[in-house]
Amino acid sequence: MFEELTSRFESVFKKLRGQGRLTGENIAESLRDVRRALLEADVNFKVARQFVERVQQKAEGAEVLKSITPAQQVIKVVHDEMTELLGGAAQPVRFHTNRLNTIVLAGLQGSGKTTACAKLALHFRRQDHRPILIACDTHRAAAVEQLETLGRSLGVPTYTEAGKSPVEICRNGLAHARREAFTMAIVDTAGRLHIDAEMMAELKAICGEAKADEIYFVADAMTGQDAVNVASEFHREVSFTGVVLTKMDGDARGGAALSILGVTGVPIRFVGVSEKPDGLELFHADRMASRILGMGDIVTLVERAQEAANQEDARRIEKKIRRNQLTLQDFLDQLRQVRKMGSLGDLVSMIPGVGAQLKDATVDEKALRRVEAAICSMTTREREKPSIIDGSRRRRIATGSGTTVQDVNRLLNQFESMRTMFKRMNKVASRRGQAAAMRSLMPF
Repeated sequence: MFEELTSRFESVFKKLRGQGRLTGENIAESLRDVRRALLEADVNFKVARQFVERVQQKAEGAEVLKSITPAQQVIKVVHDEMTELLGGAAQPVRFHTNRLNTIVLAGLQGSGKTTACAKLALHFRRQDHRPILIACDTHRAAAVEQLETLGRSLGVPTYTEAGKSPVEICRNGLAHARREAFTMAIVDTAGRLHIDAEMMAELKAICGEAKADEIYFVADAMTGQDAVNVASEFHREVSFTGVVLTKMDGDARGGAALSILGVTGVPIRFVGVSEKPDGLELFHADRMASRILGMGDIVTLVERAQEAANQEDARRIEKKIRRNQLTLQDFLDQLRQVRKMGSLGDLVSMIPGVGAQLKDATVDEKALRRVEAAICSMTTREREKPSIIDGSRRRRIATGSGTTVQDVNRLLNQFESMRTMFKRMNKVASRRGQAAAMRSLMPF
């Protein structure tokens, strides 16, 4: 989402590093570029102006101008202010342990609100909550059915009731949740095509009935500045406590993410990073600031790897690599784990220093699907022993996977090259180990 903004910031920082020393003039020139970059990214103009003023005030301080590395100091100031602009230190969502907790979701139609309900249910279930979804959107066709389908796919129950008003459904659904000892109720409300007085009154009535612990405004990041304007209107009416920003994996300019907090004073709590049920992440302002400024986000990358990885499988694969016994089945298992972590383009952007170098490179996600299809078309014996795959077998695998013989050949050649590389690495490690053992036997 922030590729263009990141590129502009990198250009500004490159110019700063090229200065022999910093002065008020070249700092002001750089910050003009920063302000222009923010405005082009659809950041609210008041937010952009205030951001630049704060950075300029700190960057022109004596401790920066007299620093040995003034450019790095300015970059740190920008990073710190960007973190503050996005909400500062992340505040964990705290809920009661002795009663039902309620979350109400509100937003415009098409913002991804119903899907966000299901994603939140999955997120909190992983934190040992017992959630239930309450379908109060009786206006949009098939909204109730969509929530039921999402809940069923995740194993989360959904409360629905025909012929009742949204407020009655909310009241009865919460009573049912208390009787059945659920610990969390997530209420889906009707989306609006625009700010509508009647619909807003209904939303306020639902929030009052629910006595909501949290009211989340769901904003579509693709709508840019409009999301900020709508957020302001909603906040005036219902005083929401947090923002769920959806479709962060899209190609929008990112201005909404940078503006909502500055305009409403309400922090972003969660961001949707994919359409998958687990494609919801807690929002960390410092990590997002690092990504925007081209510094990567290694912490989130490690967290995703830990979620996707199985420690026993990792140890098993390590042993097989050391013994040069890696098979195509092992390769397929690892490929699937990587794909669970998100798109390759997104993962690459999190690696400090790498995302900028590969920003123009295209990551072919379809190539990974072709590899997976080809391996799935092999027999168990072929996966365990690729050397038996002759010409006729390659043709059969290509036909069965919807790929070409050239694709299969490329896969086998790359797999063999990888095994050869691991074999060489093991030999080098073995020699070093032997040398270390010899040194330990020496008396001096």
